Amino acid sequence: MTRRRWIADEVSGDRAALVGGHADHLIRVLRARVGQEFDIATGDKVRRGRVSSIGDSRVEFELGEEVAAAAVLQVTLALAVFKFDRMEWAIEKCTELGVSRIVPVIARRTDSHLAAAAGKRVERWQRIVVEASEQARRVSPAEVGVPVKFKEATALPGATRVVLSEYESILSLKDALKSHSEGELVLAIGPEGGWTEEELAAFHRAGWTSASLGGTILRAETAAIAAVAVVVSELR
Repeated sequence: MTRRRWIADEVSGDRAALVGGHADHLIRVLRARVGQEFDIATGDKVRRGRVSSIGDSRVEFELGEEVAAAAVLQVTLALAVFKFDRMEWAIEKCTELGVSRIVPVIARRTDSHLAAAAGKRVERWQRIVVEASEQARRVSPAEVGVPVKFKEATALPGATRVVLSEYESILSLKDALKSHSEGELVLAIGPEGGWTEEELAAFHRAGWTSASLGGTILRAETAAIAAVAVVVSELR
């Protein structure tokens, strides 16, 4: 039987712990008991963990042997900020699929109210990422940073940088990935309504490659999930 995986909040030598709401879920919902075993992700590896103590909003583990884990893909998702409920869906699913970093971007077509409130959503996005990473049995959660301005997004470093564009009619995302061999891949997804022509021109000046998911116009969250699925399929 596959053991459930948890990402440790604290690690020290052969001991680890879950704390706060993270531990409360294991204690109250899953009714953890001393002696029960789980897989515990400790940042760079996964080890078998045996529950050694359960306290107030705290579960401690004794760590044992290392457990085999899938390699982490070096994929950064530059995701323009759009309606928070749909954006959270995209963040969750793209994390499950395996992106290593998510950079929220304030684009020209990002609603001004969303842009103003985005910084206050980071903590929630980070919780979503941890839960999704545990669900997908990852070694470590994706990183989610504070929202950046568009100009900063165009400067993100990467061995291959691809921006999805509904104006691109020749190069598919799959074909754009054929030249990628190693290093970090950065994928930029626009907001509702897509990137403006001026933004796409700025990406091109910064050396990005435009690519398409096909002739169908997708919602922002659908485009993000579909694009990451293509990337994961090609890179693995």
